[in-house]
Amino acid sequence: MHISAERIAQIEARRDEVQASMTRADLPADAFVKLSKEYAEIEPVANAARELRRLRQELAALETMTGGEEADPLMRDMAQEEMQILKAQLPAAERALALHLIPRDAADARPAMLEIRAGTGGDEAALFAGDLFRMYQRYADTQGWKLEIISANASEQGGFKEVVASVNGAGAFAKLKFESGVHRVQRVPATESGGRIHTSAATVAILPEPEEVDVQIADSDLKIDIYRASGAGGQHVNTTDSAVRITHLPTGLVVIQQDERSQHKNKAKAMQVLRARLYEAERERAHSEQAGARKAMVGSGDRSERIRTYNFPQGRVTDHRINLTLHRLAEILEGPGLAEVIDALIAEDEAARLAQLDGVG
Repeated sequence: MHISAERIAQIEARRDEVQASMTRADLPADAFVKLSKEYAEIEPVANAARELRRLRQELAALETMTGGEEADPLMRDMAQEEMQILKAQLPAAERALALHLIPRDAADARPAMLEIRAGTGGDEAALFAGDLFRMYQRYADTQGWKLEIISANASEQGGFKEVVASVNGAGAFAKLKFESGVHRVQRVPATESGGRIHTSAATVAILPEPEEVDVQIADSDLKIDIYRASGAGGQHVNTTDSAVRITHLPTGLVVIQQDERSQHKNKAKAMQVLRARLYEAERERAHSEQAGARKAMVGSGDRSERIRTYNFPQGRVTDHRINLTLHRLAEILEGPGLAEVIDALIAEDEAARLAQLDGVG
């Protein structure tokens, strides 16, 4: 897409304006914080704009040098060589700025809430849910993120019937958001004596974690029940009434938390999960009103959509949304290899958004 000189000038002017405003001696502290945040957001955009402007100006100057018949032949040849180099750099510079100008998901900077639930396949599905959780745990380690389990319902045979975790770190939601959907595994279970390949599934949901100020929940909208933890899934059997069940009356959402021995900790974690689910429900409503923008994304985010297959006999992982197949299943499940899949999904989404932006422009 072509970005006009006027648009580039606007971006650089706004960066200079914000920078100048931050140096005012009478600037209130809250205004300084707000301007600092804007400056951090606009500086990389302005840098990309400046680089594109520089390339265009240098190209225009070189074209002037080669335009006249009186130009020295040697200088003309040197200028033409330099022009070829600049022309090769120009598309990347335009794309870099265009990517900065794509409307961003406001939740991209948020921490993420990871929910994995075993689907069809019984014990094998629970084992697979455990494999997926470890994959995300190890991927989080490679990114320098902190992953903390909020609640877990372990299966007797291993793995999880359900596990919910908070993932905190730069770009956590932005990178993980395309993982939502049904993940399918094809392999021979350890309990299968005949060597037959079974197909099981687990559902992954990635939600942005809001701050308390983002989701206002009135006490009158909550029904809170306190009871004794059951000790399900191998958890400790509590001797006090510390398990918490919170029902959000306007929506009917129910969150149960019993992993902690403290009633207050269980309530805090349950509220953390409830806020994330209410925040996501509001985002879904907004997305449905902007159906065109939703279609530009990789997949719909629908948790019933089968997005990926992990085939053990062939050692491959296939992401069905972008027709990507990698024969490095072990490396992906170990965590570091997942980066290639996630990067490909982000690149595809960016390409779709760029195309849409180009169509509008």
